[in-house]
Amino acid sequence: MRFPTHTAPLPEAENSVRRVMTLVLLALLPGTMVATWLLGWGVLINVLLAIVTGLLAEAAMLKIRTRPVRPAITDGSVIVLAWIFALCLPNLGPWWLPVFGAIFAVVVAKQLYGGLGFNLFNPAMVGYVVLLISFPEPMTRWGPAIDVSGAALNFTQSLAWSLNGILPSGVGYDGLSVATPLDHVREQLTAGATIHNATASLFNGSTLLQSWNLWLSVAFFVGGLFMLWRGVIRWQIPIAVITGVLAMSGFLWLLDSAKHASPVFHLLTGATIFGAFFVATDPVTASTTPRGRLIFGFGIGVITVLIRSFGSYPDGVAFAVLLMNLCVPLIDYYTQPKVFGHKQAGKAR
Repeated sequence: MRFPTHTAPLPEAENSVRRVMTLVLLALLPGTMVATWLLGWGVLINVLLAIVTGLLAEAAMLKIRTRPVRPAITDGSVIVLAWIFALCLPNLGPWWLPVFGAIFAVVVAKQLYGGLGFNLFNPAMVGYVVLLISFPEPMTRWGPAIDVSGAALNFTQSLAWSLNGILPSGVGYDGLSVATPLDHVREQLTAGATIHNATASLFNGSTLLQSWNLWLSVAFFVGGLFMLWRGVIRWQIPIAVITGVLAMSGFLWLLDSAKHASPVFHLLTGATIFGAFFVATDPVTASTTPRGRLIFGFGIGVITVLIRSFGSYPDGVAFAVLLMNLCVPLIDYYTQPKVFGHKQAGKAR
């Protein structure tokens, strides 16, 4: 049988790293634009700082390791890593948060493990968790939501605040900052309010725009559907994460609806949708078998709700992803598809 042959230059593989990363970046655009509209220019400043820092850190580490720099810099993987990481950061945080976090994510969580394809943990989540544990106060500087404050900063003012901590005359930080929905609920519960009273203001018609997490979830859901449509990610992990969140939160809600938030609240607030489609689906650190993806995603959803309900942090997506990253080798080992025509080693006679 004769097979066709091709001479150089050979066509780029359909699922090359560059193509996949380009599609992920396109999928991130709706959420990034909505975040910028609702929270201001600080979102884009974080993204730009993280990308530039990530590219420089990647190039420096590749030089130190005597590896080719250009292919790794131009495949888009560092940009995706830095972009996803930056979207997790508060828009009113100082400039060194995205810089320090991006360096740690690229150098420690990625390159020290061997580079793209060798890291055990999701680098973006490693960088985020290191910042969250090391600098808890700057990591809470969120706001403002649209129509909540008339003192929103323009790009120049946002840059001045990020670099120097300087606000325009007559504008105070307290007038800009606003609690996230999960932070708000935790504060209300600590003050003795019921879960119904704590969540009611986040979803009624007069204050719907204050729940900027809801609009972000919708935007990232659109981006996630785009990735599913283009074959960038498989359906198992996002569906399993969402199912895990709904199942665990529904169980707790049925046990005590006065203390635990409803499944709808857990689904539409926090980083549930963003984490399900853009974080948990990282092809390097996620499970690779069909059944394994379901177990991996479901575990992330369950752990996320448990941390939100009983942990010290309002959201638990990043911690849940890293904990399940640890379990991936074990999950893949026990969920390998059966190879027909071969006996399993444990059953051999």
